[in-house]
Amino acid sequence: MIKREAYMSRIRPFIGNDLVKVLTGIRRCGKSVMLELIQEEIMASGVDPSQFISINFENMSNASLCTAQALHDEIICRAAQISGKVYLFFDEIQEVQDWETCINSFRVELDCDIYITGSNAKLLSGELATYLAGRYVEFVIYPFSFDEFIQLYRTIFPEADVRTCFNRYLTAGGMPYLANLRYEETACRQYLQDLFNSVELKDIVQRNKVRDVDMLERIIAYVTANIGTTFSSTAISKYLKSEGRSVSPETVLGYLKACTDAFLFYQVKRQDLRGKKILTVNEKYYVADHGVREAVFGGNQRDINLVLENIVYLELLRRGYVVTVGKIGDKEIDFICESQGNRLYIQVAYLLASEETIQREFGVYERVRDNYPKYVLTLDEFDMSRDGIKHRNIRDFLLEKEWR
Repeated sequence: MIKREAYMSRIRPFIGNDLVKVLTGIRRCGKSVMLELIQEEIMASGVDPSQFISINFENMSNASLCTAQALHDEIICRAAQISGKVYLFFDEIQEVQDWETCINSFRVELDCDIYITGSNAKLLSGELATYLAGRYVEFVIYPFSFDEFIQLYRTIFPEADVRTCFNRYLTAGGMPYLANLRYEETACRQYLQDLFNSVELKDIVQRNKVRDVDMLERIIAYVTANIGTTFSSTAISKYLKSEGRSVSPETVLGYLKACTDAFLFYQVKRQDLRGKKILTVNEKYYVADHGVREAVFGGNQRDINLVLENIVYLELLRRGYVVTVGKIGDKEIDFICESQGNRLYIQVAYLLASEETIQREFGVYERVRDNYPKYVLTLDEFDMSRDGIKHRNIRDFLLEKEWR
């Protein structure tokens, strides 16, 4: 089991206090394992595991606990038999109707430390904001980074070099369970297809009561094919009309919101660097795991430019950056990354194979007058840094502990 220290280092300061720890992310990205890692950490501090109450609400044997009242009564009964602080672990809490009310009640009634996971971004909107305002802290869990992937891949293929690992990562993606399949191609594809179907059915169709599943699937296919490309809901609407399906831009936006709520896609806004304002049209979308894209739709090698962008974008999120796309005049910077007052600019390309490509990727920074670090990331093996702009190999960049 990989320790996932990047997450544990953020969670550790909150262990033992009365804030509810909320772990969110796409289905099967490793949230349940994070709960196990947290339990290990707590036991290492001397806490007896008999003080733990752990429930997975996707387990049918817990179906009777999927209402707030039933869960409340069960936990209060079990907690009465525990001496000392009670540690509560609830996996896929969104399956419990009105769960917010009983979580808040536990905080009031018990001396407890609460950890919950969920596969929907709506977990932290609406009701929860009312019941637990200021009383929770959220951690978004993502599929494996390239660094985590290498650690696991080398337990199976110890001789694999970094380049071999990255080539496999390009098509397999970062879903943790793939290691159990020894990264065997056919089995991995089947698993990722089933995962996609599960997210689509349980987290999008059922949760949002989607009636026109064919329309949803067409929109998902369009966005997946065009990751990292700016487009609007109107553009999707026009495309679908050309395919013989009429749908309004508002309906398209509704479907896209359902997909981002399920963590299937991440939306990235555009920022006008001159006017310093967020633009409200033509966003970009990236997929939660590029391995799912390969398994369901194929083409990761063909669309390697877009997939590399996707990989870098998710790494930026893992490291806590707020990311926008930069617009400066008629040019576009792939990523403006901000964290705690610091800023990075990043351009991503496959290879700097021609003078035209070099000029395009480096030239976009000519109008950016500040002194924040500016990067061009590619798969080239040689350093082509120029004019203070840093050129890095993408593999090396992903494995660096800190970016300077």
